[in-house]
Parts: sequence; structure tokens; C-alpha cells
Amino acid sequence: MIGDSTEAKECRLKDPMDLFRSGQVVKICAPMVRYSKLAFRTLVRKYSCDLCYTPMIVAADFVRSAKARDSEFTTNKAGDHPLIVQFAAKEAQVLCDAARIICPFADGIDLNCGCPQRWAMAEGYGACLINKPELVKDMVRHVRNQIDNPKFSVSIKIRIHEDLKRTVDLCQKAEAAGVSWITVHGRSTEERHQPVHYDAIKTIKQGMSIPVVANGDVKTLKDAENVHHLTEADGIMVARGLLANPAMFAGYEETPFKCIQDWVDIALEHGTPFTCFHHHLMYMMERITSKQEKKVFNVLSSTSAVLDYLNDHYGV
Repeated sequence: MIGDSTEAKECRLKDPMDLFRSGQVVKICAPMVRYSKLAFRTLVRKYSCDLCYTPMIVAADFVRSAKARDSEFTTNKAGDHPLIVQFAAKEAQVLCDAARIICPFADGIDLNCGCPQRWAMAEGYGACLINKPELVKDMVRHVRNQIDNPKFSVSIKIRIHEDLKRTVDLCQKAEAAGVSWITVHGRSTEERHQPVHYDAIKTIKQGMSIPVVANGDVKTLKDAENVHHLTEADGIMVARGLLANPAMFAGYEETPFKCIQDWVDIALEHGTPFTCFHHHLMYMMERITSKQEKKVFNVLSSTSAVLDYLNDHYGV
């Protein structure tokens, strides 16, 4: 939901690069389909998350349709910053048009060059872009040239090639075009559950003079610290680890009950649809409930039933 230009002027935008300039490892909530929306971003920000991404939005739909803009993007003026909006795009001007629309409400955009799903690659989006370095360079440069705000970041999120020289070349071309930072998921397009190639992320980091963010298989704060040590990355991006424990970056080894209560309060305040509200709780409670409890909780079918269950079992 994007407001009018008056509201845009009132948005408290920030410079995401200040996080990287601080010298601290930047703790980042990944773009996640259905999950990294405003309510969840609000929750993880309460627990030491520095930077949040929206779910991936198809830029062409976003530009073409006000309905798509209203359904795909929601933010608020006060607490949802710094915020990066991730777009799927394959044409430079379409990405620029999307960036221009979003610029008053967000602190930067990210070009998805890493999604390995078949539909995305068939449409020319996502991970197929790592094989089109000149196109990526062109898209970054276009946004840089057409967005006047120098604090507005333009980043990319990639997967790696089997031949890492090609990945380094892609990253260096993007850097030359003015990209702010690069997030590297340390797997190739074909890899799903194989070990993450943290050594590859380190090699990429060593070849760049801009920040590099490491992504892949970080489930705890200790994992994040280990990945930073292995890769020397400037930031750590987490997806599933934060779904399972939104308080992870604050040092909690499992989801504290206070975090569950916070989620209930935030979700109800934001009018979060039941399925999303329930799914988040299923993730959060995975490690702290018995198999029998899961069987009961996971089939609850209404907000009131979930609230009653939490109150009866946990006093939440």
C-alpha cells in the first residue's frame, strides 16, 4: 500500500550504507515469498535485525498495476526502515520505473539474480541473470542514472557459477555500474540442499571494494558468527533461521515466549491473514513443542482457536 506524495515526503528514509560504514556485521532479514512482509519485518526489527527486505516483487506487474502495488507492498513511516524492496526484472527501464515509484517509501532496491525457481528462470528473471552480466550492469547503471537520491541503494542478490571466475566478473561489472553491495547465496543454480560454498563467498569478497553479504544455511547467531569468520563478509542475510527463531539476532537459541507474544500482538494489529499468522507460529514453535503438541496446533483453523491454545498452554 503506497500512499500519496504528501505521505512520501514524510517517510523517515535512511541511508542503508551507514550500516556497512559502521564496521559492525550487518544483520539482515532475507526476501522470503509470503513471509518477509511488514508484520514479520516489524517483529525481527524488535530483536536486533538491522536491515529488512520485502518479498520479491515482479517489477513489470508493479509498474503496470495499482492493484499489484497495493497487494505486494506495504510499509509504514515510522519503524520499517531501512527497507530494501526486491524486484524481479529483465529490462532496465522497467526496473527504473519500479524504482522511481518505490523510491519515496523505501531506502533501496535489490535486483533478484538468484531465484532458481523454474517459473522465474523461464520468464527471464532470477538466477538466469547471473549468465547475463552486461544486462545486470545495464540495469544497475540505469537505476543509478535515473534516481536522484544519492542515499538510495541499488543492490543485487546472486547465486554462484560452477566457474567462480564468471561470478567474480559479474560482481566486478556490477560494481563498476554503481551497485551498492552484493549478496551472495553460496550455491549454484542447480544446488538446493548441498553445503554452502563459503570459500566462494570469501573469494568474491576479496575481489570487491564494496560490501558483500553472505547468505545460506545460517540458523543461529553462532552460525552467523562462523560464516562471518569464514567469508569475511560485511553482512549476514538469514531466511529460514529467522522464520524458526525471529529473535535469533538478539542471541536467543530458540524462540522466547515474549517473541511469540510480540508476534501475536503485531499480527493482530496489522490484520495479518490467518494462514500467514498461523504459519509463522508453526515455524516459531517447531523447536519448543512436542510432536503431539504440533499435531494439535498445526491443524487449528481460526485465529480464536490459536489464541485459546496459546493462552491455555503457554499463558501467551
